[in-house]
Amino acid sequence: MSSLVYILNGPNLNLLGRRQPEIYGYDTMDDVERNCREVAGAFGLQIRFLQSNHEGELIDWIHEAREDAGGIVINPAAFSHTAIALLDALNTFEGPVVEVHISQIHKRESFRHQSYVSLRADAVMAGLGVNGYPLAVRHMGHLIGSV
Repeated sequence: MSSLVYILNGPNLNLLGRRQPEIYGYDTMDDVERNCREVAGAFGLQIRFLQSNHEGELIDWIHEAREDAGGIVINPAAFSHTAIALLDALNTFEGPVVEVHISQIHKRESFRHQSYVSLRADAVMAGLGVNGYPLAVRHMGHLIGSV
């Protein structure tokens, strides 16, 4: 199995560190990527770290991952609760999927309690802040057998 892991990030995560820091903290996407790369290296994984505010682009990356990735870590952000098309795309991916949410979505507005992506995810990290990302990468190392 490939040691390449796609780390996909949905809408508004480009504003991480500046948008609602009381919920999402002060770390930026660059900080998250740096932490993920550090953990990935320790587990012999390579990562492709991507962010888009556009659902179709995330779907295209999932399709791309089908060809060369061993796993996907995804923070679909608000698309979690609305994007059946993301679920459909993830269902075409044969490797493991780990879903990440910075906030504890089950303690927030009721519409955030449902995640379509969770129906496909092999694991879900929620409420761990940005620490959920390196934990997801570490878990992915176990799932794809690089550890």
